[in-house]
Formats: sequence, C-alpha cells, structure tokens
Amino acid sequence: MFLERTLNLPNLLKKKSFFLFGPRATGKSSLIKESFATDPSPPLVIDLLQSELYLRLSTSPEQLASMIMAHADHSIVIIDEIQRIPALLNEVHRLIEAYDIHFLLTGSSARKLRHGSANLLAGRARQAEIFPLTYIEIPSFDLAHYLTYGGLPIVHLSDEPIEDLHAYVDTYLKEEIQSEAIVRKLSGFTRFLQFSAITSGQLLNFANIANDAGVPASTVREYYQILEDTFIGFSVPAWTKSVKRKAISTTKFYFFDLGVRNTLAGIKVLEPMSDLYGQAFKHFIALELRAYISYRRKHWALSYWQSKNGQEVDFIMEDEIAIEVKTTTHVQDKHLKGLKALAEENICKRYFLLSRDTIERKVGNIEIVHWEVFLDRLWNGSGLF
Repeated sequence: MFLERTLNLPNLLKKKSFFLFGPRATGKSSLIKESFATDPSPPLVIDLLQSELYLRLSTSPEQLASMIMAHADHSIVIIDEIQRIPALLNEVHRLIEAYDIHFLLTGSSARKLRHGSANLLAGRARQAEIFPLTYIEIPSFDLAHYLTYGGLPIVHLSDEPIEDLHAYVDTYLKEEIQSEAIVRKLSGFTRFLQFSAITSGQLLNFANIANDAGVPASTVREYYQILEDTFIGFSVPAWTKSVKRKAISTTKFYFFDLGVRNTLAGIKVLEPMSDLYGQAFKHFIALELRAYISYRRKHWALSYWQSKNGQEVDFIMEDEIAIEVKTTTHVQDKHLKGLKALAEENICKRYFLLSRDTIERKVGNIEIVHWEVFLDRLWNGSGLF
C-alpha cells in the first residue's frame, strides 16, 4: 500500500539537481518509484546498495559517465545512497556542467559527505528531506496511535508495530553505527541513545546525559552530532530576540520519529493527560512544523522561547507565528501566560494556543484553536500566513 506523500520530486527536479536526505525506512525508494511510475522516460536509477555496482563504481568512479551515456534518453539520474561513494560527486559535478543532467542524490547519512571533504556541488544541487508520515499524509489519522508508534511507513502499515520498531532500532544500531565504524564502543552509545530519547524535547544537558550514559560530556556532544548527521534527530534552538525578558540560549533536541523515540526510551504506554502524553503531543507538533517548513520550501527557522524567569512558548516559526501546545480539553487563562509574555515583545505576527479544546476563540491577540483545525489550515494553506 502506497500512501501519497507531500514531497513532489518531479516538481523539484524540473529546476535543479537535489540531494534527498532522510533516515532509513522513511519511504525514499517508494516515493521515487511512485513519482515516476507513469513517466514515459523514467529516470535512470543507480542503486549503490547493489554490491556489484558498488564495487565497480567505488574503484572506478569515472565509469558513472559511461553508464549514464548508455541511457541518453534519461534527463534525470537517481543515485541511491550516495554517501557510500562520495567520490562520485566529482563526476556528478562534471556531468551537470557538461550535459545539464538533473540528478537526485539520495542518502540516509550525510556524515561521510559533511566530514569527508566531499564535493557538495557548490550550489548546483539543492537539498530536500523526507520525514516519517505526517498528519496530512495519513487517512483517518489516529492521534493515540501516532503518539505511540510514530509515522514510519513500515510501522504505520504494520499489524505488529512494536516488533517492527524494535527491528528498526536494532537495524539502525547495526547498519548505521557499526558498519560505518562511527563509534568505538557501541555499549556506551546504546546507553546514550536511551537517555537522549528519554530527554527528547527537553533542554540539552550534556553533563547529565554523560553521567547517565557513563561517557564523557565531550563524547555526548559528538554522539548528538552523529544523530543529526544520520537524520535520527534535530535541534531546535532558543529564540533570543526578546528584550523585556531575557531569554535562555540552550538548545532542545528532538528525535525524528515518536515510535523510535518511545522504543529507545522504553515507553510502552501513554496515558492521556500524563506528563509523557503531554511530551509526546508537543513532540508531534514539532515534527509537523518541521516537515511543513521543509516540504513547503519555506527556509524558516523553527525555535522555542523561554525566559530566565520561566515563561515559555513551545515554538516560534521565523518571527511569524508563536505556538504554545497543551493537551487540555478546556483552555484556561493560566495556559496563556507564556504567549501573553511573548506578545509584549511585539515581534511575532500571530499567536496560537493548540490543544484538544474544540471551542475556537480569541483572547486578546491569542487564537485558541483545536490542533486538528490548525494542522488542516497549515497544510492546506488556509490563511495562516
């Protein structure tokens, strides 16, 4: 079963070549297959997971040109898992310049590209990302199911999501970490993964994580960078433009998928109105906002605000929209304190409180909206901006 995705690859590739990054099992291969299924001149696909092809091109990258020229009717060339042979990017660079070929270069890890002095094509290729399934991509969206099992397509469509999540985590540890020899001691990294998942969405505290995982704080910093390089997590920086109330500057870190986060953290049940449920709900909104910004090519910063006095707002989108997230079914004045404090700065254009309260209303300049209504308007472009 294929679920229609938001990311439109043919439209992207009309203008330029693209890197398409994303964690494994987010649906890159399925999206590519479906995107060009009816194309009279389908792209040439070079899959570097094929052993024979990998060995040939890793020893002789220059053979890429002859492979492509043998299929001259293809205006688009897809190279899957490009990070396996970074040297191919020199050939890709040359072929873009010489023949105006549009490449789609996919990968589940950017570590070898970012840290290995790879040719990143100097503006000749843009970057896009694919994420787990979003609210708008899932028919009959079930919030409780999503908060528990996340949005990986193979998990969402599975009859045994818990089994598939555990298999995914084990595969990630073995294939992404061990095979690339990223870390020396897998046991320390495994402990770090557990504690970083438990604290996902909270302020980063390297010292506390280091104590819990039994590794130096400097190693913890490197481990977080590994998670970002392999697209397993992302940072949400602090918004520090407030003047009336000085803001803290510590970054928050979120895992890319709620199901993976819960599996690593050992979270099996989310009781409604519990702290864990509230954390998961806020995490879900973070994932939606991040995917929206990327898929709609907004190039906006996603941040959060917290004053040193304790007032806070969960998310700020490029000085445009401030968003506070609550699980309550009955919004009260106490839930608006952070947004009211931020509004005094007079910087953001709109202020939203998202919750499970079904009565839409406005208190001052704060709009109280049910989370589903907000996401429908966001994804459908219904007057939020």
